[in-house]
Amino acid sequence: MASNDIYTPPKVWQWDSESGGRFANINRPIAGATHEQELPIGKHPLQLYSLGTPNGVKVTVLLEELLAIGKTDAEYDAWITNISEGAQFGSGFVEANPNSKIPVLMDRSGDTPIRVFESGAILMYLAEKFEAFIPTEPAARAECLSWLFWNIGSVPFLGGGFGHFYAYAPEKYEYPINRYAMEVKRQLDVLDKNLASRRYLCGDDYNISDMANHAWYGSLVLGSLYEAQEFLDVTSYKNVCRWAEEIQARPAVQRGLRVNRAWGPEEKQLIERHDASDFDT
Repeated sequence: MASNDIYTPPKVWQWDSESGGRFANINRPIAGATHEQELPIGKHPLQLYSLGTPNGVKVTVLLEELLAIGKTDAEYDAWITNISEGAQFGSGFVEANPNSKIPVLMDRSGDTPIRVFESGAILMYLAEKFEAFIPTEPAARAECLSWLFWNIGSVPFLGGGFGHFYAYAPEKYEYPINRYAMEVKRQLDVLDKNLASRRYLCGDDYNISDMANHAWYGSLVLGSLYEAQEFLDVTSYKNVCRWAEEIQARPAVQRGLRVNRAWGPEEKQLIERHDASDFDT
C-alpha cells in the first residue's frame, strides 16, 4: 500500500500472511502448536525458556538478584527460545504457555511441576517463593504491585505500539508514530514525577516493580531500545535517567541482561545459562 493511500477496512477482516513487517512470518491469528518439539530440561529445579528481550530480562534479572543475596535454590537453567523461528509454537512450549510468548518458567522443585507464564506472574511467583524483592507490609506491597501492574498495562503501548510503528513496521506513518510517541512520553512523565521524590519506584527499597519497569523504560532512556532517545527527548526525564543508571550499574542486573541474548556485542551475550560459571566463559 502506497503511503498516500487511504485504507478502508473490509467488512470482514482476512488474514494476510504477506502483510510485511519484521515479525510477519510468525504473527498469526490462531493459537496452538505448529510442530512437535519437547522442551529441554536441565539440572536445576527452575527451568526458564526465554529470550533476552525486555520481558525476558525481567525474569533473569530477578533470578540473578536472588542468587546475589544468597538464595541458592534460585539456581536456574535458561534455554533460549528463538521466536523469530517460531520456537514458541513447539508443542512443549505451548503446553507450558498456551499464549506462546516468552518467558515461561517451569518450577520442578516439588512433586508436580508448576508452570508460570507471563512476565509479571513469574516475578510475583519467584519473589513470593523466595520471600525477597516484594514487600510484606500491606501498604508497601500494594504500592509495589501497583507499579508492577502499571508496567504490564503500559508496555504494550511502548512495544507493540510505538516500537512497532517507529522501528519495525514496513512503512512509516505519521499518525500511529505520533499517537504512540505521545503516550510513551506521558508514561515517562508518570515515572519521572513519581521518581522525583523517591530513589526507587516505591521508595527506598528496590523491588520487582523496578526490575519490570527498568527492563523497558530503563532500556529506552539508556539507548538500548529502538534507538529513539533523541526522538523522544529522553534526557528531559532526569529522574527516570538517574533511576535507570543506578539500576543498570547493579552487577546482578548486568548479568541478567546478558542471559538468552544472541545479538549485539559478544561480551554482552550469554545465549544459554546453566551455571553461574557460564558468565566467565
